[in-house]
Amino acid sequence: MQSGETDVVAVYSGVCKVNAAVAAQILIDAFHTDVIINAGTAGGIDERVQLFDTIIGDRMIYHDVADDILTEFHPWLMENAFHADPALYTAARKYAGSLPCPVLFGTMVTGEQFIEDEKRAEIREKSAPLSVDMETAAVAHVCYVNRIPFLCVRSITDTAEHSEIDNFDRNCETASARAAEVTIGILKMI
Repeated sequence: MQSGETDVVAVYSGVCKVNAAVAAQILIDAFHTDVIINAGTAGGIDERVQLFDTIIGDRMIYHDVADDILTEFHPWLMENAFHADPALYTAARKYAGSLPCPVLFGTMVTGEQFIEDEKRAEIREKSAPLSVDMETAAVAHVCYVNRIPFLCVRSITDTAEHSEIDNFDRNCETASARAAEVTIGILKMI
């Protein structure tokens, strides 16, 4: 590798927590990754979040796992959340300041379901997240157990105002491209 270059391995994990966790563990075991950045799409939960905003997680929480499971059992967390690596998070904040598109920083939640209107209020009340997806906390969990620095970048495909799976389908390509662009920018910062 030449000075200023970074080797990158990209993996398409598929949807849901187990697929994402398997992909993360493969990256760690087969490629001996130093850092994992999980990039993709998410649904906006916070009312301030708009279509195609990019969210970078500082805390990642499962919304479909009992609060005491990860504190009372392996990996014995101090709280029911995984946290972004401080150095990666700082690089993301620095890069975000140069972008013309909105980048928000905060809590992300993960669960095995597409969130429709009836679940939004419950999730907002419990965790106050900016976004919800089906993979982030699982990848953060694998990284935590393996002591691998982690960051998540997600761009929004649907919101309370623009809900339903049709919005996800219609907006997925544009949101994915935005998340990839932001991820590449962050990689250049580190």
